[in-house]
Amino acid sequence: MNQAHIVGVISDTHGLLRPEAVQALQGSKLIIHAGDVGNSEVLDELRKIAPVVAVRGNVDKGSWAEALPMTEVVEIEEAMVYVLHDLHQLDLDPVVAEFSAVVSGHSHQPSISRKNGVLFLNPGSAGPRRFNLPVSLAFLRVVGKKVEAQLVELRV
Repeated sequence: MNQAHIVGVISDTHGLLRPEAVQALQGSKLIIHAGDVGNSEVLDELRKIAPVVAVRGNVDKGSWAEALPMTEVVEIEEAMVYVLHDLHQLDLDPVVAEFSAVVSGHSHQPSISRKNGVLFLNPGSAGPRRFNLPVSLAFLRVVGKKVEAQLVELRV
């Protein structure tokens, strides 16, 4: 039986990496940051926990941010995960492209859904609280091609 790969998923930190997020992400084999990082220090701190794959969000400016791609394809076991910041900018059919999951941020609204067998995950925002939205992140549990997601609300 395959052991699950646990992948931490965080987004919209806007330069604030909370200690609660650092604690929650411990044990992740990989961390995906779905954009609006805010500054390079956030990525440096996340890299102390696990390897990081990050995409650029609309607030990510400057030379450090130019190094971040707008989209990324992450291979975890047999699963292909497509990462972008704003789901409204998705310009491919994840079913045709054979992605198991699509990870995005931007809205600050945590959500998990499935469409045509593809998992769509928005971990919400782990940075400064906006409106009455929760401060949250998520985990992907990957076994083979199967991908499941879990949202985690941070107590801040």
